[in-house]
Amino acid sequence: MARYIKNFLFFLIFIIVMNGCSSKYVDNSDLSKNEYIFQSASLQNTILQRDLRLKKYKELTKSKKNFDSFKNDLAFQDDRMGLNLELFDFYNEWEGVGYKFGGNSKDGIDCSAFIQKAFSEKFDLSMPRTTDMQSELGKEIDKSELKSGDLVFFRTGDTNHVGIYLEDGMFIHASTSNGVTISELDNVYFKENYWTARRIIN
Repeated sequence: MARYIKNFLFFLIFIIVMNGCSSKYVDNSDLSKNEYIFQSASLQNTILQRDLRLKKYKELTKSKKNFDSFKNDLAFQDDRMGLNLELFDFYNEWEGVGYKFGGNSKDGIDCSAFIQKAFSEKFDLSMPRTTDMQSELGKEIDKSELKSGDLVFFRTGDTNHVGIYLEDGMFIHASTSNGVTISELDNVYFKENYWTARRIIN
């Protein structure tokens, strides 16, 4: 009888220990795996959506015919969407043009001249020449309120830097290293040097 009780207790302890360990292992493993899959899928989806949208805009604004046709599509009459298309159209014209301090042509252009030309050609708005003067225009807005066409400013040393916000955390600008390009606000450099944003077009 004592042997049966001893065996039963041993068996019971064995079951409790094994269930406890295996449950803990499975729960932690599944949670970690699920979190990883969710985060990876979420990040990949965000990147994919951004790249697809950028590709779509670039294709649609490749020719004036396509661009005009798309602008007239009733499904895209939203003001900010139209404004965004105008900006992508302008970007396609200037993509890759090198940076040149004081420059204002396709032989080389600086950030404030790029802003000046974009607003003049696409929105018929006259803008001052310097970044500091541009930073005093319109109204200041919070980073969380950014919409297409807003100006984003960065403190980058002796001279400040400016770009035009597009959407999804992207902005176009004349970069000192890459010329006219599209960058992300979440880029470490721009995140650390972000200064302010101004809304010129309501």
